Amino acid sequence: MYSSTRQSEALDSLETVMRMATGSAVVIFSVSTCCMCHAVKRLFCGMGVNPSVHEIDQDPRGKEIEKALMTLLGSSSAMPVVFIGGRLVGTMDRVMASHIKGTLVPLLKEAGALWL
Repeated sequence: MYSSTRQSEALDSLETVMRMATGSAVVIFSVSTCCMCHAVKRLFCGMGVNPSVHEIDQDPRGKEIEKALMTLLGSSSAMPVVFIGGRLVGTMDRVMASHIKGTLVPLLKEAGALWL
């Protein structure tokens, strides 16, 4: 019974994260004191994108959200976690790799986050 309750809570957390991730063209799960989180938010704002930012350290469900993000990433906790158009892009390294390769702007345009 205990494990089925934990599985149910985990599914609820995953559903919550996916609902939040699809609420805006660009969604960033962040920690307010994290310098990498600050950098990715500045990157998007500098490009003219207005991301929806969820500071998980200021959310009462933060630990559950973090666990759900770890499940989606398939790795240990790393912030920020970015979704574009409801799809998981990943953490800072994936966002920067996409930006350097020139694939970030087309993703943002496709999601309706950039018009130029």
